Amino acid sequence: MARAIWKGAISFGLVHIPVALVSATSSQGVDFDWLDKRSMDPVGYKRVNKVTGKEVTKEDIVKGVQYQKGQYVLLNEEEIRSAHPKSTQTIDIFSFVDSEKIPLQNIDTPYFLAPDKRGGKVYALLRETLIKTNKVALAHVVLHTRQHLAALMPLESALVLVMLRWPAEVRELDILELGDEVVKPNLVKGELDMAKRLVEDMSADWTPEEYRDSFQDKIMELVEKKANEGRLEAVETDPGEEQRKSADVIDLTELLKRSLGGKGKAPDKPTKSPAKSAKTSKTAPIKKATKASRG
Repeated sequence: MARAIWKGAISFGLVHIPVALVSATSSQGVDFDWLDKRSMDPVGYKRVNKVTGKEVTKEDIVKGVQYQKGQYVLLNEEEIRSAHPKSTQTIDIFSFVDSEKIPLQNIDTPYFLAPDKRGGKVYALLRETLIKTNKVALAHVVLHTRQHLAALMPLESALVLVMLRWPAEVRELDILELGDEVVKPNLVKGELDMAKRLVEDMSADWTPEEYRDSFQDKIMELVEKKANEGRLEAVETDPGEEQRKSADVIDLTELLKRSLGGKGKAPDKPTKSPAKSAKTSKTAPIKKATKASRG
């Protein structure tokens, strides 16, 4: 399996499903690095004062949020850290909605979820339940100190966690000046029939292997050609590796009955996972900014 970028648990009611998060996408764009042509040394970005043009040291930089034009409120690192949501290593489901109810413009980044630590049976139970009810689960999750709204949905034999844009980040269609000829078009039947026939003539199967980024292909062909000609330059780099921590979580089946009872009681003998991760009951209201963030 691909390397997990996060480990934790799906939580709904009193049920916990241990899972590992795996990126469902990969960046394939061409990465152009800046190099000093005189020495082939990597060129980085400098912190520069935009008024004087002079370089500024890290010690002389403070963070501020513009409150009004030309006026800023300064925040120190401790104040900023205190505003970050607490990471609980939990995908906290707070509601189930019809799958078609999520607007297309709210959908952001998908991640695959794999069962972890003998959580396969409960993982499959959730997946099959979502399929049979035609629902997706809305959840909060914290990744890299950032809180996210997410949708948990089935995909063939797996579960996918799709990060959603917060509603405040999505603009309404009324920002467009479409006009009456678009909103209430006066189209004749012949035009609609011809357009429909054109769509039918151009219809095809989804064949992802045929869809290519021509710019990337041409650049990499050029890179390969120059490399084969020996036109290579030695550049020293020092890549770093980020380590990520995982959490110990519990798996239970009996908790389904407890959750349906709506009592919200924790198990008599809690196991390794903290009891506070079992707060949310099926009928619990949406919590404000709990357990969530990014990848």
